[in-house]
Amino acid sequence: MKSNKILPWTVVALCIAFFAIAGLFVRYMLKTEETFARLKSEPGVLETIATRASVRMFDKTRAVEEEKIKELLKAGFAAPTAVDKRPWEFVVVTEPETLAALDAVHPHARIGNGASLVIAVCGTLDNGLDGRAKEYWIQDCSAATQNILLAAHGLGLGAVWCGVHPIEERVAGVKRVLGIPEGYAPLNLITIGYPAVHPAPKNKWDDAKIHRNRW
Repeated sequence: MKSNKILPWTVVALCIAFFAIAGLFVRYMLKTEETFARLKSEPGVLETIATRASVRMFDKTRAVEEEKIKELLKAGFAAPTAVDKRPWEFVVVTEPETLAALDAVHPHARIGNGASLVIAVCGTLDNGLDGRAKEYWIQDCSAATQNILLAAHGLGLGAVWCGVHPIEERVAGVKRVLGIPEGYAPLNLITIGYPAVHPAPKNKWDDAKIHRNRW
């Protein structure tokens, strides 16, 4: 008799466990399908590289979300760097007053064209390397910049690389506006926003510039 009373409750418990596991499985499959759909809709690495173009006109009604800003910075930090020195520093600018001040000291940055975000890519002038190797900070920060540009395109944003270093007046102006301390220099400003225009990518392939084994 005792075992007969226990049996129905065992069946109920097994049914509950089954439906719980089934529910988890369905949720997992739906999540997996969403992930595959997202990956299929997002451009691949080579497509991102081939279709990226500089954007200088932005949608003034849309600001770049904080989640996307973090993704851009993660891309910058993932760049290669000489002797793993990582000499970069990133100044993220979203305040309208500071954006306007940067626009005044770098009129070619197109910040006034509706950009909601600027990332100033800066480098330490003393990266711990000797002699001319100290200048590798420029290459390292350039690699970080390109990563950010590609990430911006992959995230549906528009961006343009606006050079600062080594033009002294631009360096001085950007350092003043952003309060960049001595020992660091701004390499460039990356102007970012949702694109108001979609310029066609340029085909820059040139057989004449390809040399194999020797020039």
